[in-house]
Formats: sequence, C-alpha cells, structure tokens
Amino acid sequence: MQIENEFGQPVGRLVLNWSPRLLPQRIQLDGNHCRIKPLDISHAESLYQSFSQSPDKRSWTWLSDEAPQNLQQYKNWVHHVTQKSDPLFFTIFDKQNGAAIGVFSLMRIDANNGVVEVGHVHFSTLLSGTIMSTEAHWLLMQYVFNSLGYRRYEWKCNSLNNPYHRAALRLGFHYEGRFRNALVTKGRNRDTDWFSIIDSEWPMVNDALQAWLSDSNHINNKQIKSLSTIRKSLLLVEG
Repeated sequence: MQIENEFGQPVGRLVLNWSPRLLPQRIQLDGNHCRIKPLDISHAESLYQSFSQSPDKRSWTWLSDEAPQNLQQYKNWVHHVTQKSDPLFFTIFDKQNGAAIGVFSLMRIDANNGVVEVGHVHFSTLLSGTIMSTEAHWLLMQYVFNSLGYRRYEWKCNSLNNPYHRAALRLGFHYEGRFRNALVTKGRNRDTDWFSIIDSEWPMVNDALQAWLSDSNHINNKQIKSLSTIRKSLLLVEG
C-alpha cells in the first residue's frame, strides 16, 4: 500500500522510535572456529606470514593498496590504518593455533542512519574457503545487527572481482547495481558493484548462516548442504 502525505505525494514508511546508533567499538568476537580482535601492530608479523603462504600476490589485485615488499612495509600499513576509527579494522584468528589469518573492516560508518559497510576484506589462503571465513562474516554481521541495531549492512567490490561478487551472494547479500566509473584505483578505472543486507532480511540470513555453520552440517570440515540450499529451504518454509 502506497503511503501519501497531506499533499498526495508518496512518502516512505515511518521508522518508529528511531534514534542514532552507537559507533562500532574495538571489541573481540568469538566463534567456534575463529576469533576476531581489533587489528593491532602485534598482529602484523603473523598476518604477513599467513599472506606469504600464497605463491603469488593475486589476493592484492582488487585491494586499494599494493602488496608490501617486506614485513616492515606491512607493519607500516598496519600502524597507519590502526590510527583510524573509520575504517575500523579487525584481525581474524584461527582459534586452533592462534595464527592471524585475515583482516576486514567496518567502514563508511553512518551511525545516524544505521548504515555500515564491511570492506577491505583480505583473507589469506589459510582462511579463504574455510568454515572460519563464513563464521567470521557471520560474527561481524551479528555484531552490526544484533548488538548495534543497524538497519543496513553493505558490501561493495570491483565489478571485475567475480570471486567477491559470488561470495556476497552466497552470504545472503542482495545485488543492488553497478556504479560506473566510481573510482580510480591503482591508476585504473573501477566500476563498483553494490550489495546489501537490511534489517528485515537479517533474521533469514542469520538462520541460514547458523544452520550452515552447525556441526550437523559438516563431516570432516566438508559441508553437507550448501548455504544457498539451506536459504532456499528456509524461504520455502516461510512461503
């Protein structure tokens, strides 16, 4: 049903009892497989070693920063970004061995409107494609929606970054469109693809992620049902 004001103009629905949300904090989040901590200079060496497990620098292609040539350069980068509160960077740790295996951030934080983006996602080969990678994203989503009460959680990526495009859809983000000529990154044009999860979608996304992460859905760290299959089955039940 369309809502109209006193002039007969269409207007958005009321957001009852809305108030600005708190800014994300430098907190620790614990899952069954991974632990998330605010990025710190003490994590730099372990992170650098994890990223160095890759035989090449392809994981840096779509990042805004160039690959560091040595540990000191990476430490300099960590020192630089940890001085900021937006982006607010976090380190992902393997709970089994304590290794720092990836980073991501909350950025473009708009507490007044309850909007935030997950960005600067850089997972080492020790993290990509593992249960920990999905759990890490779920933990950050839980923090944003359940603890902070935000309304919108964004994911943006280079339109040519097909792996990240697929990852966003797999996690439950909705594709919203492409911003053409959005940026110049490393001297090259970047068209940016936009994705989001909003608060009304979060319960379904959350249920699907929890079902996928459950021990009953894995044998020897291999999934029984895919995340998309689980989400489709939940949609059928609700429908």
